[in-house]
Order: sequence, then structure tokens, then C-alpha cells
Amino acid sequence: MTNINIGIIGAAGYTGGELIRILINHPFVNIAFAHSKSQAGKPVHETHTDLLGDTDLVFSGDDTQELLDQPGLNAIFLCSGHGESKKFLAAHALPETVKVIDLSTDFRDETEGFVYGLPELQRGAIIGASKIANPGCFATSIELAILPLANAGLITDDIHVSAVTGSTGAGQALSATTHFSWRNNNISIYKAFTHQHLTEIKMSLGKLQTGFDKAVNFVPYRGDVTRGIMANVYTPFEGTLDEAKSMYKSFYESHPFTHVSDVPIDLKQVINTNKCLLHLEVHDGQLLISSIIDNLTKGASGQAVQNMNIAFGLPEDAGLRLKAPAF
Repeated sequence: MTNINIGIIGAAGYTGGELIRILINHPFVNIAFAHSKSQAGKPVHETHTDLLGDTDLVFSGDDTQELLDQPGLNAIFLCSGHGESKKFLAAHALPETVKVIDLSTDFRDETEGFVYGLPELQRGAIIGASKIANPGCFATSIELAILPLANAGLITDDIHVSAVTGSTGAGQALSATTHFSWRNNNISIYKAFTHQHLTEIKMSLGKLQTGFDKAVNFVPYRGDVTRGIMANVYTPFEGTLDEAKSMYKSFYESHPFTHVSDVPIDLKQVINTNKCLLHLEVHDGQLLISSIIDNLTKGASGQAVQNMNIAFGLPEDAGLRLKAPAF
């Protein structure tokens, strides 16, 4: 199989670094360039220091259009900040043969020809797609927790979500709530009921349950971890636990990265992997779904590679059989 040549825009950040880590070991991919305005001309391993000895890539800088026009380029990943992808695509002429996978919020409403890239929901639309909007990390964990219910038309009341995320979800730039001395041994709520991922969550649920109009009451937490998300989702459910498990396992049977666990789950099971693990409980007519992912892999770069694999007709798990730390 001929290698796919890809480029990464915004390659010096967390998601760009994760893409490089995954793709240098991908059996069907060649990284044509890793672009960064801030690190142009520097070896990639000087920024992503764990890659010393793994790659000789050097960050490219101002020659962006020349990079996009190079013969044989098949796809680019956009890893810059939210709002920057629209600016980038408006400022650069992209060959029609080059696919775009955007990791920002800019096109998750499926405007300008973009497909929303949650494989467990949209695999058919992603196959052959030329523009893919990668889902948000919180949205991924919450949607995977609730999609089987929506598919069965069983969301009958409001949905309640309490979810905690690691500090890498805020990006690489330091802020008052991301530096070590504040985040360590600490926890806090932010954007309660107003988080930006609510829009795509409601859109996704509406794709499966026509007329979905229930509230999604979402309280996000900043956690004392570097990476990972645990979302605990509950909503009324009239069935038994066995019925819920059967429904969920059937829904995800053909999807290689989302699995239902019969025993309680913990975050280390998914860190550094592209997995989502789910655990179900029924209490007094409420179905509780716990959902865990790594915010930088299944919640960002890993899912972006999964989308690339699907779009190019590669094995969906190519380059993504990654190992969790376990302890």
C-alpha cells in the first residue's frame, strides 16, 4: 500500500506533538512537514523532547503555501487554536486533492463542507470525506456515553453530566488555572451549563433521536491530572441493567475503540490510548454511564488519525494500537 503524505499545521502544541508521536509509527503514513511559526527551523525533538532519537523532523515556518502545493501531499491536520483554522483556510489555497482534518471548534457545526468526525456516529459519512471536523474531547466522552440511548429513542428526560478533565485540555499556553502550583492538589468547576461542547453534543444526539430537545446539564471540572477525562452521565431509564448492557454492547460491536466494561473503570486504563471505556449502572430508574478517554488521543489526535484511516480506506486501527500505563 502506498504511503499517505501528510502535513501538520500547529505542530508544536500538545495535539500536534501527539500526532507526530502516533504518525511516526503509522505503517501507512509519511510526515511531509510539521509546521510551526513559533518553532520554525528547530528540530522537533527540541520542543517534544521525548522524540529525541525517534525523528529527524525539523519544524517548517513561513513557506506555508509552498508546503501545501508540494506534489504528493494527501492530507493536512490543523492543530492551531480555535478560530485559527478558518483564518488559515481563508488565507491559503489548498489543492482539491488534499484532505483536511481540523482539530479546532471551527467547523464542528458541519459548515463549509465539513463532516463531523465521530466515527461511532458518522463512519459512513467519513469514508471518502475531504473535510473532517474532529470532535471536542468532552463531547467525545459524553456522546459515546449517551449515543446508544439516542439511537434507541430512549432519552425521555434531561441528561445530567459531571465530568473532570486533565490540564492538557486547556492547551500548551500557560494560564492562571493551568500552571502546576495552582492545578496540583486542586479541583475547580468552570463553564458550568455553558461549555462550548454542548452545541455539538446536542447536534449529535439529534442525528440519532429525531426531535431531541432535552436539556444537557453539564458541569465540567478541572482535575488534578495531566491528561484524561472521566464523564459521569445519568438520565431516566425504564429498563434493567442487563437490557442496557445488551443495547450498548450491540451498538459498539463493530467499533474497535469503544468498549463496555462489566466492572468499574478507572482513568489509567485509557491514558495514552485511543480507547473509550464505558461502565453502566442502574439506580432507582436512572441509568448511570461512566465514560473515560484520554483527552489528547481519543479526545483529539488519536481520533484525528482514526478519521484519517477511515477517510483513506485504511484499517481503522492502523497506528492506534497504543499501550496504557496501567500503573
